Amino acid sequence: MNSISRRDFLISLGTAGAACRAARASIGSVKIGVCAPAAALEQAVRFGFDYLEPGVAEIAAMSESAFQAFRDRVLASPLRCECFNSFIRKLRVVGNEVRDDELRRYLDASLERCHQLGAKVVVWGSAGSRNVPPGFSRDRAWHQIIDFLHLAAETARTRGIIIAIEPLRRQESNIINTGAEALRLVREVSHPNARMIIDYYHLRAENEDPQIIWEAQREIVHFHFANPHGRLWPKRPGEDHQYPRFFALVKQIGFRGGISIEGQGDIPHDAAASLAFFREELAS
Repeated sequence: MNSISRRDFLISLGTAGAACRAARASIGSVKIGVCAPAAALEQAVRFGFDYLEPGVAEIAAMSESAFQAFRDRVLASPLRCECFNSFIRKLRVVGNEVRDDELRRYLDASLERCHQLGAKVVVWGSAGSRNVPPGFSRDRAWHQIIDFLHLAAETARTRGIIIAIEPLRRQESNIINTGAEALRLVREVSHPNARMIIDYYHLRAENEDPQIIWEAQREIVHFHFANPHGRLWPKRPGEDHQYPRFFALVKQIGFRGGISIEGQGDIPHDAAASLAFFREELAS
């Protein structure tokens, strides 16, 4: 141990543990992850997930010592935090209260921490950061979002991370509610590190045709998933009549990436049934 750093030793342990990943939840080219806080890392490992998807805001708010301790746990485990959600919680991207310097500092610091934890995708839903204030120009808001995504994508590019725009149902966000809108935004931003995700729960809440998965296949880098009837962890193929079409499209586009469970439930009580559900739905 004297000849190598503690961090290098932990990385070597994680590399050795990589052999375990092939026997985890992944089905073909699709990995199955779980949206959960940092404290759930060991549970995610134990129940066979391929990655943990914590919130950027949680990681960014950690003290340096707390972050280093969490990074050590991740590097010593067979998993990485390949995806992140809850990107921005306190800052604004739209409106008259956008603080550019503070936003730049936050992006730089938070994305660096995500990078150290193995991030490939950071999901930008964060309705509070982008909701258009009453009376504010929606055209101006749209262009503010484009400016933000240019900045975020370029900051992410230097760390090998993609920023993925998440459409959110109208009950949560008053802009970017559908996959079609997210696709339009991706094309207008036109940056290789600005892409999009589809969240099945929001897709169904907005009654959007799953065909958007085919139309946006070149831009989709990630999925979130929940049973739309109660926003629960999915467990049975018959829960929703659109399941077959969704999974057929995921397979037809040859998707390579992650599907993260994001819903009401918890790992000890729901993981086994949900992972069995995904194995059944994604089987060739």
